[in-house]
Amino acid sequence: MSADLEAPAEQGADPRPPSPVLPVGQGSRPRLGGTPRGGWRWLLRGVVLGLVGALALEGYRATLPPAALQAGARTVEIPAQQGVLQVASLLADAQVIRSRTAFVALAMARRSARSLKAGEYEVPQGASLFATLELLESGKVKPHLVVIPEGSTVRELARRLQADGLASAEDVLRVAGNPFFVQTLGIEAESVEGYLYPDTYQITKGLRVEEILGRMAHRFREKVATPETLARAQARGLTLHEVVTLASIVEREAILPQERPVIAGVFWNRLRRDMPLQADPTVAYAVGRDGRAPSRTDLLVDSPFNTYRYHGLPPGPIGNPGRDAIESVLAPASVPYLYFVASDDHQHHFSTTLAEHLQAVARYRQARTRAPAS
Repeated sequence: MSADLEAPAEQGADPRPPSPVLPVGQGSRPRLGGTPRGGWRWLLRGVVLGLVGALALEGYRATLPPAALQAGARTVEIPAQQGVLQVASLLADAQVIRSRTAFVALAMARRSARSLKAGEYEVPQGASLFATLELLESGKVKPHLVVIPEGSTVRELARRLQADGLASAEDVLRVAGNPFFVQTLGIEAESVEGYLYPDTYQITKGLRVEEILGRMAHRFREKVATPETLARAQARGLTLHEVVTLASIVEREAILPQERPVIAGVFWNRLRRDMPLQADPTVAYAVGRDGRAPSRTDLLVDSPFNTYRYHGLPPGPIGNPGRDAIESVLAPASVPYLYFVASDDHQHHFSTTLAEHLQAVARYRQARTRAPAS
């Protein structure tokens, strides 16, 4: 046996080479309770998406109408010279919008923050933030319907405008009697009384008194002061001012439309005979008792509007007559009557002689005495 032969391996020895010994701290080991590498990025993305979603939801809610606006339309007044922040506060205080911040941001995004229109707005029920902003951008302010009844006076109109918050009664009366303003309207009188056409007008807050009265006087020129009317007045020997003055008295005296031409005929007959008109409404106008019967003391007032004391027409209209009253003056009924008195709350009794008239007056007073107190 050769001596160069290798000695046999020990029984049970591992033929694989031994693993290298690594220094402490090297190599991999499991992480206990940690986030895998890259997990922080997913967590951050989730947080960002959650915030974006929450902001989007809150932004959407800000565009919805508040509970008060969902229940019904709301009125808000935006004064002039207000910045977008003040406008947003006014809208929020009026419960028209949910968020001041959202309104300002939307106005800036639409580049309308500096061009919002002042005025009184009626925001419709259920209007969104977008609809509310568009309303202020458009300037479609809330209209007020102002009715001038036939025969009503400037004093009554002044009270109505003040009650609606459109103008002070003092300003209306001052402008109505301003000679320069009256002249600019082409009215040959001392006041606009009688030259405001009875109709329904849409008036918005913020309009000057001159604009309001001017609009009503313009309607009068369109409806009444036409070349045809002027020609018919001239044919009767009257100026337009005299026609309007007499028509205003007829308007106040007549209750039933069919009596207007008859009452106008009575006044024409009295004027031809140089008899005083003796119209109660002129006295009521003189003492400021519009629409009410004058007292016995009132009949003694020394005023050119007292047609019991002064003959002929008063110096001007005692109200604003309608087109039918003016037509009755231009085409009065051909009647022999010189007197009339109320026979009830609607009709009049017409008389030719004074004796007949006094009997009718006695019957009227007796009926009034017997009437039960209301």
